[in-house]
Amino acid sequence: MTIETDYFDLTGSEALKTVFRNHATGISIVTSTDGVGNPIGFTASSVTSLGSTPPLVSLNIAQGASSYQHIRPGKLMAIHTLDADNLALAEKLAGSKESRFVDKDFRVGPEGIPVFFNASSVLLVRVVNKIEVEANALVVLSAESAHERRSSKEPLIYFQRGYHTLGPRLKDNF
Repeated sequence: MTIETDYFDLTGSEALKTVFRNHATGISIVTSTDGVGNPIGFTASSVTSLGSTPPLVSLNIAQGASSYQHIRPGKLMAIHTLDADNLALAEKLAGSKESRFVDKDFRVGPEGIPVFFNASSVLLVRVVNKIEVEANALVVLSAESAHERRSSKEPLIYFQRGYHTLGPRLKDNF
């Protein structure tokens, strides 16, 4: 059976948005510092493992994002994994940049980066490369060290333009 071209009725941005609303992703926050040591950070749904040998991570960011100009090769950053207990933290770092670091819910970590101690785990990463594509960028990071505060029972995920947790486990994959 052949699928006709008109079967694919969505194009461009609308095609991308429609399909990725049906693709659940984990939520994390990413923190670092600007050029003078002030904390910066954002909520991300595009952080993923790139490979374990060597241990690499990737994330996507818009070049117009307020944190973007401070991301450069050699820069230390912290990726915080979030669970259901961290919904307010995800929302705060997705909000206005002026209100992201007003509370004392973080500590200063290595090289001055903010570390939110309530996150389920934190991975320290160093920027290896930044690849600009149109108005966005792919950032490749090398994993250096981590701390697991707790093993997540209910990870925070983004699906259909909202925050969720997982339902029951369907099947093991090991």
